[in-house]
Amino acid sequence: MKIATAYSTLSDTEAATTESYQQLERKLGGCPQLLFAYYAAPYDSAMVSRLLSEAAGPGCQLHGATSCLGSMTDEGFHSEEGVGMSLWGLDDPEGSYGTGMADIGTDPAEAAVAALEQALEQSGRIGEVPTLVWINGAPGEEEALIAGIESLLGADVPIAGGSSGDNTVTGEWAQIANGEFRQSAVVVTVLFPSTEISYAFHSGYDPTQTRGVATRCEGRTLIEIDGRPAAEVYNEWTGGAIAEVLPEGGNVLALTTLFPFGRVAGEVGGLPYYKLSHPDGVTREGGLTLFSIVEEGETLILMQGTIDSLVRRAGRVTDAAVEAGDFRPDQLVGGLAIYCAGCMLTVEPKMDEVAGYIHNALNQTPFVGVFTFGEQGCFVANDNAHGNLMISVVAFSNQPVEH
Repeated sequence: MKIATAYSTLSDTEAATTESYQQLERKLGGCPQLLFAYYAAPYDSAMVSRLLSEAAGPGCQLHGATSCLGSMTDEGFHSEEGVGMSLWGLDDPEGSYGTGMADIGTDPAEAAVAALEQALEQSGRIGEVPTLVWINGAPGEEEALIAGIESLLGADVPIAGGSSGDNTVTGEWAQIANGEFRQSAVVVTVLFPSTEISYAFHSGYDPTQTRGVATRCEGRTLIEIDGRPAAEVYNEWTGGAIAEVLPEGGNVLALTTLFPFGRVAGEVGGLPYYKLSHPDGVTREGGLTLFSIVEEGETLILMQGTIDSLVRRAGRVTDAAVEAGDFRPDQLVGGLAIYCAGCMLTVEPKMDEVAGYIHNALNQTPFVGVFTFGEQGCFVANDNAHGNLMISVVAFSNQPVEH
């Protein structure tokens, strides 16, 4: 197995796509078998998909999505005036890979099944269970997309990926696959690698002693905590973090990144691990809109993070992914990383450091990192989940899979 990455920050779509693909092919020594493309929303997605598919040829599976402001690789953070593109190419002649895409429409679970069935057909491994499912979808229906995949494969197959991002949170995201593009779709790749891979999914935030019960919810709107307006309670919990928005309501995305809600997702060795929900808006009625579903009766824990923890945790999560693998660190050949766009925007001047921590944890091998509006991953207890402000990492090795 061989992995290579490339990038461009040219503003012209054709020039950036051509530059990055030519770089990738030189590093890889030929056309990739599997190609991931992550790029800022101002680029022309239809052109990116068409040019990459034509360049890589019919033997390559192409999977991609927009990523907030740009992306990162082992060479750093790639964004110039809100544009940047990164490619990740894999050559694994003994492995099998397939990509599919479907419009989410009114039945997101069924869309995920349709995309997954396409991907399995493209891989030539119909009837077999993949080692990993990699997913990028339009934001908003992530829980249902995971449920759709699990309805076909069961809950034991790890799912990892993230929701497409744009630069302005205005729905300008897109998804691409094998020469096509969509704006409200899910793209799925099934991986049957010939070598061992491993993964990790973490929040990296610390729980506080402050907590309450979600007493009224409607989908992704948290209306009440402990019988009181959710925004009012959250403002008290955080010492007035959203006070300026309470009277009229409005966007609080940038004000809440360091203080998300956490829910216990499980325990390992007696220690709980958490999935996060990021408040992004205050409603006129005093509710909080979130980037993930909260159920009535769930205990919500106020979590806390710092700029330093958001920078360093990417390396720690990558370390955890490597440690989970059935291989030595010197057998690493590359990785994939999902890093929340909200966290990236909070620590943007330090994003080269974030990339450096991941690169070091992957033993200086190539990786691509995507800035998403929702993160999907598999916890250590093999639970697939959707969360916010999370990091999801997959590590690839050259250790052959034992059959």
